[in-house]
Amino acid sequence: MIIIDASWRNSGGIGRFYQEVAKRLGNVKEERFSQKPASPIAVISNTNKCLFQYDKNQTVFFPGYIPPYFSRCSFSFTIHDLNHIERPENKSFLKSIFYNAVIRHGCKKAKCIFTVSEFSRTRIIAWSKVPAEKVINVGNGVDEAYNNEVAPYQPGYEYLLCVSNRKQHKNELRLIDAYFASEIDSSIKLVFTGNATKEIVDYIESKGDSSRVIFTGFLSDDLLPSLYKGSLGLVFPSLYEGFGLPVIEAMACGIPVLTSDTSSLPEVAGDAAILVNPESVEEISKGITRLVNEPELRNDLIKKGFIRAEMYTWDKVAQKILNALGSDGIKNAK
Repeated sequence: MIIIDASWRNSGGIGRFYQEVAKRLGNVKEERFSQKPASPIAVISNTNKCLFQYDKNQTVFFPGYIPPYFSRCSFSFTIHDLNHIERPENKSFLKSIFYNAVIRHGCKKAKCIFTVSEFSRTRIIAWSKVPAEKVINVGNGVDEAYNNEVAPYQPGYEYLLCVSNRKQHKNELRLIDAYFASEIDSSIKLVFTGNATKEIVDYIESKGDSSRVIFTGFLSDDLLPSLYKGSLGLVFPSLYEGFGLPVIEAMACGIPVLTSDTSSLPEVAGDAAILVNPESVEEISKGITRLVNEPELRNDLIKKGFIRAEMYTWDKVAQKILNALGSDGIKNAK
């Protein structure tokens, strides 16, 4: 039997990965290993269970990135990216110590390490120095809620959408600069998911017309497909992504996408998006102008986007995980 760590339930992107995979697995037991799965102290609770509760005949799958330090049972875990040690704005001395002492140790002891893109796989192999065949790219999937039949959000104005948060690697300040510099109708607004910070509000106000940028505040998952569908397009010039789920969610909803030509994003987007240098405000701005003002390009991207999104399903993700763990098929495979 496979035991899956349920600690990440309802916890951001890893929580989504856990929930989508867990509901497709067959003979598994879901168990919460830690109350704080993203905390370094999770290694203690993960170790206790793998060392004292389970034995060599059992397999534990961690959808998150913190492994046990010691274990009697076979275990595998998931490193979605190395953002915490590769991006200067997100890394720290303590994070580096933890990754090198605990996570790299886990890579050597694990049956396999799952990740979500070839970009991340390459980076993990180089950093951990484990055999390449031990690191498995299982990808990500698009939930069926994201589709072309979704009722579009209609706020009474046209808008471009950025599904993001206020972390620096999301590159929001450059996007704001590019948006104000683009040659599009000034009535088109830029909508960010989540809540604004004082820093970003001050930055927008320095541009002279803060009414053009909107923040949605907290947004439940069931409202996100409509927000995509109602937009003129997704603008997602992130500096670093292990996968970039908004790219294929937007494509599945039938809207054109602008994203970065770095990290995993060109791998995920393929030829179905406008790719720009995320460090160039000028490139982002020109890309926004084309996204809004060129109907033929928009239609081409939308058609290619539907094809691209179909490549990424949670059934495929779950099956790859089960193949690696040595189990039989998935429930309700499609």
